[in-house]
Amino acid sequence: MQTLTVMITGASSGIGAALAREFAERGARLVLVARRTERLVALASELRAGGSEVLVCAGDVTRDGDLERATEQAQKTFGVLDVVVANAGFGVQGRLTRLSLDDVRRQFETNVFGVLRTFYATHAALAESRGRLALIGSVSGFFCSPGTIPYSMSKFAVRALAEGLQYELAREGISVTHIAPGFVESEISLVDNQGVLHDTPPRPKAPQFLFMKTPQAARQIVDAILDREPLRIITGHGKVLVAASRYTPDMLRTTLKLLAGRVAKLSIE
Repeated sequence: MQTLTVMITGASSGIGAALAREFAERGARLVLVARRTERLVALASELRAGGSEVLVCAGDVTRDGDLERATEQAQKTFGVLDVVVANAGFGVQGRLTRLSLDDVRRQFETNVFGVLRTFYATHAALAESRGRLALIGSVSGFFCSPGTIPYSMSKFAVRALAEGLQYELAREGISVTHIAPGFVESEISLVDNQGVLHDTPPRPKAPQFLFMKTPQAARQIVDAILDREPLRIITGHGKVLVAASRYTPDMLRTTLKLLAGRVAKLSIE
């Protein structure tokens, strides 16, 4: 395989960091973008020790101009950009009646407009390389469970964006891969509705047995991107839930209504 230059947003932890390690193992050059520079520097040191070329770019997907600067630095350093993974995101949770418009705006600013900023900043470079664009969505982009309306809304939007771009970018030779994970080990459960990271989860968490190990998820995601797959659903339970939303929607709706009663009693309300 040719040496690819890969940009990953939200690369400082979780799926983003695992993707950086997986791409590095496959010989890629990395452009790591995130707000927490100290974590990026530590990850870059780890990867460079293994022989990888790594460029660290401090950047926030909610801020205009940061992704353009990262793209410019990547092209100056490596001359090309082959793969872009729009991974940065977090989840606002709680009953919608307890949330505000600002909560929803904050959710969309990162999960939707952050993805759009990434696309606009890197489109020309990807067209030049006939590269690959990966959008990290969620199985929550196929159905909405109680207590996750803003998050699901944002991931429905990412799904629509991925599907539309697959048609619009085909003539330019750019493949678009929509990644829809279920529960994967990451720090997303430690981030509150304001996007602040905590040492312990600020709200109830799904049973641990449902969570896929992050390196395993990263291997599947990288395989899908390199193979230019249009969609890859990650985790077994995620595949079951997406299938249920497509083929047995009434059964899924009944289950979610029952779950809504339990959610109303939890602290996330």
